[in-house]
Amino acid sequence: MTTMTDASVREFKMPDVGEGLTEAEILKWYVQPGDTVTDGQVVCEVETAKAAVELPIPYDGVVRELRFPEGTTVDVGTPIIAVDVTPGAPAEEAPAPAERTPAPQPPAEEPKQEGRKPVLVGYGVAESSTKRRPRKTTAPAAEDAPPAATAPQSELNGHGGKNRPLAKPPVRKLAKDLGVDLATVTPSGPDGIITREDVHAAAAPAPAAPAPAVERPAAPAPVVAYDTARETRIPVKGVRKATAQAMVGSAFTAPHVTEFVTVDVTRTMKLVEELKQDKDLQGLRVNPLLLIAKALLVAIKRNPDVNASWDEANQEIVRKHYVNLGIAAATPRGLIVPNIKDAQDKTLPQLAEALGELVTTAREGKTSPAAMQGGTVTITNVGVFGVDTGTPILNPGESAILAVGAIKLQPWVHKGKVKPRQVTTLALSFDHRLVDGELGSKVLADVAAILEQPKRLITWA
Repeated sequence: MTTMTDASVREFKMPDVGEGLTEAEILKWYVQPGDTVTDGQVVCEVETAKAAVELPIPYDGVVRELRFPEGTTVDVGTPIIAVDVTPGAPAEEAPAPAERTPAPQPPAEEPKQEGRKPVLVGYGVAESSTKRRPRKTTAPAAEDAPPAATAPQSELNGHGGKNRPLAKPPVRKLAKDLGVDLATVTPSGPDGIITREDVHAAAAPAPAAPAPAVERPAAPAPVVAYDTARETRIPVKGVRKATAQAMVGSAFTAPHVTEFVTVDVTRTMKLVEELKQDKDLQGLRVNPLLLIAKALLVAIKRNPDVNASWDEANQEIVRKHYVNLGIAAATPRGLIVPNIKDAQDKTLPQLAEALGELVTTAREGKTSPAAMQGGTVTITNVGVFGVDTGTPILNPGESAILAVGAIKLQPWVHKGKVKPRQVTTLALSFDHRLVDGELGSKVLADVAAILEQPKRLITWA
């Protein structure tokens, strides 16, 4: 293990690669102990609650140790790799020499830091050591020494009320989750640092009083047996865990209302086929989703109040003057909702190009956390699975989500006669705190009207 006395060793800590993420799983190491690494070289791939991300090392050196194996979930801020820095590189945690004057050294050229830019949230100026050493003080005369001068270390680390208890961020989080006051915990770590074991010991219930001799011991709780040959248990983590938490939070925070409309989209389907032959759209993804997305953007332009969010802390409705259009995508890691930034300003070819890039990146598992943040309205295309429609749940923080059902050939009254027509059902869920029934109905009706008569894309845009 790398110790604090290894002056040439720097520890790279798990960064927060998103906004407020607390942990990440190490999917794959790209280096091994003994390998040489350079500033900016990718050393591992991790999966957060939002996406898979590659982590570059921020300095040069030789890998000393990999702290965790692949498949381990690590808290943000925990060292994951130790690296021997190259000669001349500053040591991150070298202890200061005690009572010794260093020999004069020739002035060394300081490494230029201006050119290095943080590539992930959490990089930047190196943090100081988390270990604190007791300050050396000159002992006063015995008759003049105050009582605190001879106080035990436990009284100086916060347990006596003088300072904050010493504990690393993951330990503080554990204590908060378990409802343990760190000021009441007896530390067992070096320099009076509280460890995880100390917190667990403090959280353990006090032993129950012995039962009277006349009472029979309680029967042990039955052990639940699982048929491993017929059942598979999958840990809930990563994107699946984040999706579950987000959907539960959305369903029980925003009052959902869902409205439905069935519409004849025969003309839209004909337009899709014509656009596939358009030279301006050659090589781009042209499908019904492209025109549905454009129809929703036009409907939002006609009804801008639908594009908003609810600020609970300030009790305000925040109306957005831009549309970050989310597209729900099913990936091997689970459901993600990346969004197209400023979609309202894009032409049809630009929108087609953005949709194509979004889908390709999502399928490859390369969607970045930034691409999934800041969405305002979302489209989910359940029709690709042959489903007629559904009642979609809002993406957290957004005002509305449009579900598009399967487009099928159905009997339809057209110009007074029953004819086979291309028909689909749309479902719009919206946050009733932000969107009244009238506004939600207008948006859904506008989308349906455009898909029925796509020439309205020109007259209404």
